[in-house]
Amino acid sequence: MRVGYFDCFSGISGDMTLGALVDAGVDRRAIEQAIASLGLPGEVSFETVKRGGFRATHARVVTPHEHAHRHWHHIEAIIDKGSLSPRQKDLAKRIFMKLGEAEARVHGVDLSKIHFHEVGAVDSIIDIVGSAVGLDLLGVDRFEASAVPPGRGSITAAHGRMALPAPATAEILKGVPLAESPIEMEMTTPTGAAIVTTVAERFGPLPALTVEAIGLGAGTRETADQANILRLFVGTIDLPASSDRVWMLETNLDDLPGEVVGYTTLKLMEAGALDAFVTPIQMKKNRPGVMVSVLCDDAKIPAMEEILFRETTTLGIRRYPVSRHKLNRRNVEVDTAFGMIRGKLGWLENRIPTFSPEYDDCARAASAASVALREVYDAAHAAYAERQRQEREQAGETVAK
Repeated sequence: MRVGYFDCFSGISGDMTLGALVDAGVDRRAIEQAIASLGLPGEVSFETVKRGGFRATHARVVTPHEHAHRHWHHIEAIIDKGSLSPRQKDLAKRIFMKLGEAEARVHGVDLSKIHFHEVGAVDSIIDIVGSAVGLDLLGVDRFEASAVPPGRGSITAAHGRMALPAPATAEILKGVPLAESPIEMEMTTPTGAAIVTTVAERFGPLPALTVEAIGLGAGTRETADQANILRLFVGTIDLPASSDRVWMLETNLDDLPGEVVGYTTLKLMEAGALDAFVTPIQMKKNRPGVMVSVLCDDAKIPAMEEILFRETTTLGIRRYPVSRHKLNRRNVEVDTAFGMIRGKLGWLENRIPTFSPEYDDCARAASAASVALREVYDAAHAAYAERQRQEREQAGETVAK
């Protein structure tokens, strides 16, 4: 599996992310062309600089000064206008959604009413859209990141002077391990926080990578005590052949009857979900609700989301990739006193397989014979054990009867 790891020892920002991606091998022309297609009065260029004595790539974004305060629908329209792939547009929107949701919580207003102040300016749009394109073109299966230093001291923003981390940054970094901030400056911006928390599946030490490339993205400022650089490691991790990557889709609901939720999970499974389940949660204003979770392959995402939007009242769906480690599996059938029962064998390499009878077959047989479901399960397990004993005998093994 190919992994990208953000080493945020000096924090993370949009321009640092862009520089690290290009320095790691992403074609800068693809990013420049994607940004130009947005039709915004601004452009990005890349230059080699030194930070703390180390060579790095700096993404230099040039835009005119403006006073526009954009809403979510403005941002969405700008992204849709660009010549980005569907995956790149989706990632850019998810990063902006992360920012918008944080701002909405901080200011206590609905997402639709949020003004994207600094993060809605042209330079921030370029940072986020360019990063979305670069993250997609990097071609990794998974992103991880180190603990994140938010910075210390204070900054002056649209709402006046405030202590670091900025309120939106702090909100975005909830649940993320923070690192000590040794320098008096904003080390992690809201844009950088939104990018890394949108794509990173794990925060912790550098994994056991076979490193292929290291990208160094320069921050704008030169700092005296350490290099103001974001490092991006790109490499591979050897996984068992029985591992793969799928997608988790999630949405929170608090205004639907249980029958509708149950019907929705049924339709999701019928449409090819690998799994669909419901978790009780506590939502805002102390309302009890449920989280509907769907596990599916990449190709099934549109179908799953179409069902969720059609059957429920949700206004948005979270999605993120997850890795699975699966047992080797094989379908088997066993003959019992209640008829043929299908089941699955599951095993790790060099381990004895375990047999799991299919519920539908067992339930049907139990109803037909008017016996307890457990009796059919026991009969199926006994039939499989007897078949294994006979197979070993045929292979010339000594088996205790």
